[in-house]
Amino acid sequence: MQDKAILEAKNLKKYYHRGSEIVKALDGVDLKIKGSEIVSIVGPSGSGKTTLMNLIGCLDKATAGSLKIGDNDVTPLEENDLIKIRRENIGFVFQRFYLIPTLTVRENLELPLVFVKKSISTKKIFDILKEVGLKDKEEIQVKYLSGGDKQRTGIARALVNNPKIIIADEPTGKLERKVGAQILKLFKILSGKGLAVIIATHDLELARTTQKIIHLQDGKIISKEQSNLYY
Repeated sequence: MQDKAILEAKNLKKYYHRGSEIVKALDGVDLKIKGSEIVSIVGPSGSGKTTLMNLIGCLDKATAGSLKIGDNDVTPLEENDLIKIRRENIGFVFQRFYLIPTLTVRENLELPLVFVKKSISTKKIFDILKEVGLKDKEEIQVKYLSGGDKQRTGIARALVNNPKIIIADEPTGKLERKVGAQILKLFKILSGKGLAVIIATHDLELARTTQKIIHLQDGKIISKEQSNLYY
C-alpha cells in the first residue's frame, strides 16, 4: 500500500442557507485516504454522504476547511480549475450506470475522450475492457448487457482518463448479491494497482468487506474503523 495520502480533508465544511436557517450538511470532517485503499462511507439519509462525495469529486465547493487531492489544494479553485482536477484525477461509477444504451461498450468508453479532445487508443480501450472482464464484448450495444456487465462498462469508462481515485455511489445497489460481490472484487483488484476507491453505500454488509469504514451522521464523522472482514 502506498503511504502517501492521495486525498486529505481537514475541518471540511459545507453549509447551506434555508431562509434564515443554516443547514450544516458537512460540519468539520477530517479524512485521509491513501493510494491503494478501498474505503466505504456509510450513514443514514441526510448524514452528509452525498455532500462529502460531491466535494471529494470536485463537483461542489466547500464552505470552509481544506481538501487536497494529490498535491493540489482544491478548496479555493473555481469551476474551470475544478473541472481540470476532476478530469485528471477522478473516475465516477454510478448505481444507475448512466451509459448510453444504443452505443456499444467500446463507444461508451471512447465518449469521455471525445469530450476532452484526447486521442483514442484502441489498444488502451481493449486493455481496459480485458481488465474489467469485458473482453470480446466491445461491440455489443449496452442495452443488451446484463446489469453486472453494465457496471463493468461503467467502471471501464471511469478508467479511461487514468484516474487516481474512483468514486462509486452505491455501485452494487441495482445488482444481485453475487454480482455485487464480483464488482467489489474488481474494485479490490484496481485498488491493488494503486487506485484509491471510495464507495458510498447504505449496505453495511458491503462496507464491512472494504478496508476502512467511515461512519457519517449529521454531517460529522462519528467513527472510523478498519474492517476485519477485508480479504
